[in-house]
Amino acid sequence: MPKTMKGPAIFLAQFAGDAAPFNSLPSIAKWAADLGYKGVQIPTWDARLFDLEKAGSSKTYCDEVKGICKEAGVEVTELSTHLQGQLVAVHPAYDAPFDGFAPAAVHNNPKARQEWAVGQMKAAAKASEHMGLTASVSFSGSLAFPYLYPWPQRPAGLIEEAFAELARRWKPILDFYDGHGVDIGYELHPGEDLFDGTTFERFLDEVGGHKRAGINYDPSHFLLQQLDYLDFIDIYHERIYAFHVKDAEFNPTGRQGVYSGYAGWVERAGRFRSLGDGQVDFSGIFSKMAQYDYDSWPVLEWECCLKHPEQGAAEGAPFIAAHIIRVTEKAFDDFAGGQTDRAQLRKMMGIGK
Repeated sequence: MPKTMKGPAIFLAQFAGDAAPFNSLPSIAKWAADLGYKGVQIPTWDARLFDLEKAGSSKTYCDEVKGICKEAGVEVTELSTHLQGQLVAVHPAYDAPFDGFAPAAVHNNPKARQEWAVGQMKAAAKASEHMGLTASVSFSGSLAFPYLYPWPQRPAGLIEEAFAELARRWKPILDFYDGHGVDIGYELHPGEDLFDGTTFERFLDEVGGHKRAGINYDPSHFLLQQLDYLDFIDIYHERIYAFHVKDAEFNPTGRQGVYSGYAGWVERAGRFRSLGDGQVDFSGIFSKMAQYDYDSWPVLEWECCLKHPEQGAAEGAPFIAAHIIRVTEKAFDDFAGGQTDRAQLRKMMGIGK
């Protein structure tokens, strides 16, 4: 049977805060539902909304979380471990800024920080299983990204060894997720070693084509790289396990292009925008997703350098709802069809008995 995606849904990470209604799961879930969202993607690192360690060990707690969301009028779409996944692999150049993603007890201790991150990832697998979720979203981390541009000339084997090490770290995690029936959709994102189709394929080869290694599709990062994000769906649709609906624009000038000259977000040639304010062809994307039977959630990820987040959230629900395609169960020209049999078909082609 044809499949129609769910939604709309919203990623809560960019909205969580210390003031109501953004400071607790019951109130932020109701806020989302009141805007027209039917699902929420939960950031597992934000203790104001979710206790990951408790969720990993207690199905009762997970049932309570689901109940809170259901009472508010939404479902949990996926658990996000973007920040913890980032810390599975950190290049030393990024040690200081990424320490901020981890508890103070493991700061200035990359080995302890990585062990903490792996434990968090495993807790998220168990929590997802407890909640009846079959997919999660994350980042891959990076060991090779500082060497993105091939100058100075990269020593032979540097990228190969970086991806081999990335796979050594992630393979046991992916196996653990497999044991709990959960996929990982990596958000392909600059700053991560997995940032486009080529890097994802390289990683997939290193982990033996692991069935739990998939993609959290986010076209905004592809537009800023000038990658064909529609063709991407044709190529990788079988590995798209989740979908972030985020807009962006790319306006190169005589002064800056893809790299944007270290400019701040407002001044960059490539900028994230609220839905409908950028250049992403969402009609094309939702058509492709419908074509390939994507039946999970389209999740708003709001990141805009200009618009207030609450306005972006309010506009996002109807925008996504208007783009969801109810997949047809009949062909438009069925009315003109007729009953046929093999003899008639052969007769139509002038083929004898």
